[in-house]
Amino acid sequence: MKEIMDQEQISRTLKRMTHEIIERNSDLNQIVLLGIKEKGIPMAYMLADNLWRFSDVKVPVFELDITKYRDDHKKNDEHNQITTIDLNGKNVIIVDDVLYTGRTARAAMDAITDMGRPSKIQLAILVDRGHRELPIRADYIGKNIPTSYQEKVIVDWNKNVSII
Repeated sequence: MKEIMDQEQISRTLKRMTHEIIERNSDLNQIVLLGIKEKGIPMAYMLADNLWRFSDVKVPVFELDITKYRDDHKKNDEHNQITTIDLNGKNVIIVDDVLYTGRTARAAMDAITDMGRPSKIQLAILVDRGHRELPIRADYIGKNIPTSYQEKVIVDWNKNVSII
């Protein structure tokens, strides 16, 4: 296992990404963070905490379960998405730990369009490892890490980011 980011580097990276979010969004009160279940949720809360510290704006965070929108898994209607979130006219930022093929991000966009019509959808990820299968790119990237198909990127929010 090769460590590529330690806890301090993760923290610094998320602070930088937060500043980028502040710079690129003129009205922070219109932002909604949607953390992709499971690994994107902690990152979404960390970004929200940083936004509060750096700009005094409380940005809402919601969990986004994309299970029924995946095209590479069996459909299961037992996963219910929260549909009471008002995303109309909002700047939605999808948050996840690793961007790989782009299929997770596409499923997240499908879920979002079922919940409303945001004015903008952005993507924030900690690690972009390449190997896209869909024309998806992140707006906020913590670190670009070229990997082989055989490697796996593991994010442990309490410890580090590693490649195995």
